[in-house]
Amino acid sequence: MHTPVTIIGAGLGGLVLARVLRLHGLPVTVYEAEPSPAARSQGGMLDIHDYNGQLALKAAGLMDEFRGLILEGRQAVRLLGRDGAVLFDQTDDGTGTSPEVQRGELRQILLDALPGGTVRWGHKATGVRALAGGRHEVTFAGGTAVVTTLLVGADGAWSRIRPLLSDATPEYVGRSFVETCLHDADTRHPATAKAVGGGTLVALDPDGDGKWLVAHREKGGTLHAYITLAKPQDWFATFDFTDAAAATARIAQEYDGWAPELTALITAGRTAPVLRPLHALPVGHRWDRVPGVTLLGDAAHLSTPNGEGAGLAMLDGAELGKALAARPDDIETALTEYERGLFPRSAAAAAAVAHNPTPQEVINFFTGREQGGSDSAAEVSDCKLPC
Repeated sequence: MHTPVTIIGAGLGGLVLARVLRLHGLPVTVYEAEPSPAARSQGGMLDIHDYNGQLALKAAGLMDEFRGLILEGRQAVRLLGRDGAVLFDQTDDGTGTSPEVQRGELRQILLDALPGGTVRWGHKATGVRALAGGRHEVTFAGGTAVVTTLLVGADGAWSRIRPLLSDATPEYVGRSFVETCLHDADTRHPATAKAVGGGTLVALDPDGDGKWLVAHREKGGTLHAYITLAKPQDWFATFDFTDAAAATARIAQEYDGWAPELTALITAGRTAPVLRPLHALPVGHRWDRVPGVTLLGDAAHLSTPNGEGAGLAMLDGAELGKALAARPDDIETALTEYERGLFPRSAAAAAAVAHNPTPQEVINFFTGREQGGSDSAAEVSDCKLPC
């Protein structure tokens, strides 16, 4: 089968690209490995900045739908010490420019905006090869294949499409998250709910060694937490995450001596902790132009979580879609223009988190000793923290 534009990956960036192309009457098909939209949880909260994610949603014609997803008050930020002492507390006064939404709900409005059949579920790319004339053939698990005029890798950190363009592979950055959730926290865990507050909590030890607790307040009293540990991957391999109780106890041991309302984020959840090793591509990752193929999102510029990844991927999709719509008969010029903007944009975002701030630097940022004070919750929530 032949398709003019083939996108591998139905994440936010790939779906924005598909939507923008459809708005301009350009045919596109998205292939996704997951068997259905509901195959797995789509993650927690996203702050959608006015300088990337919101620009992408405007290009996709979905700002009204986006506004309907915004969770009011979630741009509030609290910074606590390991003893639970409040070091910084900023409420959401409604003037912030990075409103929070649930990732799964944002993905759903993009899916709903596409004609039926645009996304082909249950298609895991297993191989890709270049053909003559800039075309490419993608093979899927099960043996089916598609030939495309333009191939876009929107397939994340371990992209199958990236090797067509680059030899770069993600490398472990020396830190991992352990993801946990507390449900119905206002009733079941009121002290922890109070500590988190109305939006985002960052808890840290000023004299610590890379330990962070970050939590976000989601819908329905859910607290979604990320426990950070600066450990080699071999360290995590010494215990079994399929034994939830043992894994929880081992992680909690690293936070011994912290305030109980904070360690409850580790120990009080009813779901198993999930290990999330952090990887990144080299800062400034780029490639020479290869006919008929390009990348967006994490496939192009994976970096450690910094509040920018989703918005950057969405903006990538929008910018690529607009470039192709402006030059539908000159794909190579469109791709050249898109990559000319992509490379410096993604390099700047990656460089912002290449330096892992010390706890004291974070405290200085929040309390204004380095930045001269912050005027809104949006400013501090956009701080490039390792969270």
